[in-house]
Amino acid sequence: MIAIRSCRASSFSWIRSLPSRQPRRSTLSNNHLGLNYATRAFSGTTTNTTQQSTVTKPEDEDQSSSERTLQWRIWKTLSKNITPTDDPERAKENKRRVVISLGLMVAGKAVNIQVPYLFKHLVDALDVTTTTTTTTGDVAIVPISLLLGYGMSRAAAVGFQEFRNAVFAVVAQDAIRHTGRTVFDHVHQQLDLQFHLSRNTGQLSRILDRGQRSISFLLNAAVFNVIPTLLEVSLVTGLLAYQFGSAQAIVALGTVTAYTAFTVGVTSWRTQFRRDMNRLESQASGRVVDSLLNYETVQYFNNAKREGERYEESLRGYQKAALQAQTSLSLLNFGQAAIFSAGLGGVMYLTSQQIVDGTASVGDLVLVNGLLFQLSIPLFFIGSVYREIKQSLIDMEAMFQLADTKPSSIAPDHENAREYNPLQMGHTIRFENVHFQYPSSQDRAILKGATLEIPQGKTVAIVGSSGCGKSTILRLLYRFYDPQQGNITVGGYNVQTELTRASLQKAIAVVPQDTVLFHESIYYNIHYGNLEATHEQVMEAARKAHLHETIMQFPNQYDTIVGERGLKLSGGEKQRVAIARAILKPNAPILLCDEPTSSLDSQTEWDIMENLKQAAEGRTTLLIAHRLSTIQDCDEIWVMHEGQVVEHGTHTDLVQKGGRYAELLQMQDKLLSGEPRKEELDL
Repeated sequence: MIAIRSCRASSFSWIRSLPSRQPRRSTLSNNHLGLNYATRAFSGTTTNTTQQSTVTKPEDEDQSSSERTLQWRIWKTLSKNITPTDDPERAKENKRRVVISLGLMVAGKAVNIQVPYLFKHLVDALDVTTTTTTTTGDVAIVPISLLLGYGMSRAAAVGFQEFRNAVFAVVAQDAIRHTGRTVFDHVHQQLDLQFHLSRNTGQLSRILDRGQRSISFLLNAAVFNVIPTLLEVSLVTGLLAYQFGSAQAIVALGTVTAYTAFTVGVTSWRTQFRRDMNRLESQASGRVVDSLLNYETVQYFNNAKREGERYEESLRGYQKAALQAQTSLSLLNFGQAAIFSAGLGGVMYLTSQQIVDGTASVGDLVLVNGLLFQLSIPLFFIGSVYREIKQSLIDMEAMFQLADTKPSSIAPDHENAREYNPLQMGHTIRFENVHFQYPSSQDRAILKGATLEIPQGKTVAIVGSSGCGKSTILRLLYRFYDPQQGNITVGGYNVQTELTRASLQKAIAVVPQDTVLFHESIYYNIHYGNLEATHEQVMEAARKAHLHETIMQFPNQYDTIVGERGLKLSGGEKQRVAIARAILKPNAPILLCDEPTSSLDSQTEWDIMENLKQAAEGRTTLLIAHRLSTIQDCDEIWVMHEGQVVEHGTHTDLVQKGGRYAELLQMQDKLLSGEPRKEELDL
């Protein structure tokens, strides 16, 4: 009887040891980009929970419908990534792994359902042996066999589950890679400069990171939890009805129904808390990245304390939302435990009555407890996995909204657009009556009917006061933006309708005003201009840019890390890296230089201009000039004022005309001689 009481105590201890539902610490806060540019994609997700109305508004219903549509599309996209149509071999392998995983899951369930029955027979066997007069050897045979079977069944169930996880992990990781690469390519290849000028790097990085981390969980939940849960609930309630009658089955089914309804309702209510956490965590991450990228500025103005206060402000908001989420989670867990405990107590009471009546054995009480424990597994899915699925879908919303974001300032390639071939088409550049204003400043026109031409193989400069549209010319030519009116042609072909954007950009080398480098070696940054270039070609480009000798003086020479954004290099060294990249870029007969010497001293400026002359040999070159002394040797100079071309010609011709160029030159000479005037500040 001691053994029987021990087994009874063990059976009741199962009730106390039901799995607790600890909240998964989500690493995903994919909420919003926080960008004006993407307002339409992220609208409706920043509502403050403290201001929510109890009255359902039409716009709230539209938002919920939109969210459901997006979440359904997330499921469809993930399922397509498991069996991609563009890779039959990968699709076949993934299907095979899914089938094997499902087979292992079914085998594990079949073995697992035997555990309560083995435990029941073990208790009954011990009960019988204590009331009969048999030898010790005979008494031990059945219980030991049942104990071995019980242990082997539990071990086999765990083994099937872990083997299943290992087989399916390849499918999940493959989907993560494919989805992440697709969104990353969309950000780089499809979204325009207007988007990237408006984005927050830290928030965007968090969106991509969190979205990818949720993919594996969603796939596992979809394959191994949704349908199997329904089957397991049906199986357990069916066994209860068959073994003990309909009363226990009705109580168990009622418990599942109440548990599910309560969980779904409370989880839906908690959704907004999760969105607030994501938004505020993204905001905090964005502020950290922004502050670290501007470390020198923070130190220059002694504002480290202010940056800490701004970061703490974001953390306080996140703390408030996290407390709301945790409080509501505690309420959810308590309600789930109360519902399950009530159902468990009801079924155990009914079974105890049957034991008293003699229609059930003590082992049956253990069996009921075990079956309800089996039932707690799908209930745990409803209570925990469902909650995490909702959180993961919320965490992935922003990543899929990002994938849906369309460029606002450039049109997609025309269906009849062709690849640009400079050798066959030539590379004379023409702007004809071009009008343009930036999307962010619709009330301010930058170009007002600009017309100019850069003949093939010539070096042409554009000059003018700040804000006249010089740099905008380069951005339009490179198709960072499209003009609202007018035509831009290269080799006689319209860049918007007759040439593909990628092929045009491939033929253009750029030396920007502010060269930003990767946090890699100086070799990597030069080699980036042509990833197929040999080591000798990289070194030759550095020599032409007059950078090789400087690099060889570094301790690690070409392996020297340049620091984040190239901050370890001087301004002149960074510009030479940009020139070396432009020299190295293959099949790029067009060279664009946007004020490459604006922030350099006179000696470095002269050196850089000499480097640019070498880089411009045989190319059609467009140079935006800050200092007029640097462009006097250009084949032609175009002068802009208030968005229009006002004159053009050689340096000598323009000086003799006495127009806007001569005025700018005179103002700059006086500035250099120490006699500045107010209007000279515009230069």
